[in-house]
Amino acid sequence: MATAEAYERSVSGAPPRTAADVKGALERGLLFLLTAASFIAFVEPSPYEFIFVVVFACFLLTHGLRFRASILPLAFCLIVFSIGGFVSLAPFLDENESVMFILISAYLSATALFFATLLRVDAQGRMEALRNGYVLAAVAASLAGIIGFFNIGGFGEIFTRYDRAAGTFKDPNVLGTFVILPLVYLVRSVLVSRLRVWSVAAIAIIVFGGVFLSFSRGAWGHALGSLALMTVLTFLASRDGRVRRRVIVMTVVGLISIAGALAAVLSLNSVERTFENRASFEQSYDLGEQGRFGNQLAAIPMLMERPNGFGPLRFRFFFAEDAHDVYINAFASYGWLGGFSYLVLIILTVSLGWRLVSTDFDLRGHAIVIWSTLFVEILQGFQIDTDHWRHFWLMLGLIWGMLPALRSTLPPHAAVRRLP
Repeated sequence: MATAEAYERSVSGAPPRTAADVKGALERGLLFLLTAASFIAFVEPSPYEFIFVVVFACFLLTHGLRFRASILPLAFCLIVFSIGGFVSLAPFLDENESVMFILISAYLSATALFFATLLRVDAQGRMEALRNGYVLAAVAASLAGIIGFFNIGGFGEIFTRYDRAAGTFKDPNVLGTFVILPLVYLVRSVLVSRLRVWSVAAIAIIVFGGVFLSFSRGAWGHALGSLALMTVLTFLASRDGRVRRRVIVMTVVGLISIAGALAAVLSLNSVERTFENRASFEQSYDLGEQGRFGNQLAAIPMLMERPNGFGPLRFRFFFAEDAHDVYINAFASYGWLGGFSYLVLIILTVSLGWRLVSTDFDLRGHAIVIWSTLFVEILQGFQIDTDHWRHFWLMLGLIWGMLPALRSTLPPHAAVRRLP
């Protein structure tokens, strides 16, 4: 209760009462700043990287991280994954792009461990700070994409790529997937809460616009799958009939509203042309023996004969393009050691994620949102490389971070209520 009161004081502007309150407010402010800055991705290294170093150092100084035995499997898999990458890199140390690829992979693994150690203390406050910053980032990125797509103020060349909204990202596909977690958070708030419904819904529409105008087929499917899974889990998790009825009613209202909005937007010629092109599931670069899927199938027997894979980012030297499948790329760029450790990590994470959303504990609402998004993104990995997406490692780390939070909120031998 004291932690909840301290958080309320920190967000309301009331003066903290103790040194512990000051420390907690500082830590939450840093986490908010970290995710709020994550939308700036058109420069490398991005501000997110610099802020992460500062945040990590501050949390070390304030003893704000708690490493528990429960995240040892995560740490072990990530370490082995990184070792596999460095072993695969050994013959190509003179190739700067390959070296940077593995260094970035190791750094992103470290960010996952950081987020996994956050939630042993002030879990609710820290989760809300991360969420609020991420929502702000999603709104900024989506607005930039919308402004760019419609060339408002002449920003079309800056915020679009290939006639698709890219916002503050280099790739429309990344914009589309980046804003999905905040979108799911916003939609769940509309489903279960009566507070500021219309303002939250308006923000959700802006973020939805970012997803739609990215014209990323993967992001479209990801968003629909994540929202559907979140809605089902939210319905099943509630024992209150009024909440369940609200979920049903708001879902129907939302679907009708989205259908109307899409019909209006598709009446614009520029949107209709791009939509017709991108909505096709049979793109030329996907099909044929030398298409994306043909290359992936051809790579499997070759990788079975190469314990060190092809080398980091060297799939393109064998097939003229990247793998566009994170699981094949795990073996191609990180070798057998990295590939198998990544598969084990994903299997363990899937098991943990379903355990979290089926258990009644304080962070269950956050778990439902994050797991609904991460699980679909794990499936999306069969269609695109996700291993260098910052938000993927953020979600993965937080899922593991909720395990000790779950255990600490349940009394010994407590009965655990699971989904029906």
